[in-house]
Amino acid sequence: MTVDTQVTWLTQEAYDRLKHELDELIANRPVIAAEINARREEGDLKENGGYHAAREEQGQQEARIRQLQELLRTAQVGVAPTSSDTAAPGMVLTIHYDDDPGDVEKLLLGSREEGAHGDLQVISPHSPLGAALLGARIGETREYRLPDGGSMKVTLVTAEPFTG
Repeated sequence: MTVDTQVTWLTQEAYDRLKHELDELIANRPVIAAEINARREEGDLKENGGYHAAREEQGQQEARIRQLQELLRTAQVGVAPTSSDTAAPGMVLTIHYDDDPGDVEKLLLGSREEGAHGDLQVISPHSPLGAALLGARIGETREYRLPDGGSMKVTLVTAEPFTG
């Protein structure tokens, strides 16, 4: 089974919020350009902290614009999966770690841009845990790498479509 991990699942609210942020950043481009021009006219660019700060801000904004454009381009909006036996983006997963099978955890497999939903933790399908769970069926145990180089086994207990 091949799962396209390039698609980002978002609720309509998250999509609208990110689209609004993108529109504001694009509308702010002339303001940053004017700030850079004003600072450039102050003189020596080597020692002009205001100029360098404005250029740095411009670079950060342009990076965020590119990030948002790509995220929104690949977004699957408001189409929650209907299958409830396989882990996929847009699913609320109940898992337990094999070192503590009595302790279960619920999480939403989706974009971190989606934001928190109450106590529901959001994990990306691109994260080590999310990638390990992607495509898992109920009862299936998967292993993933920890940041320290070790590994952890996790079992999918339930998978339900996110309803918001």
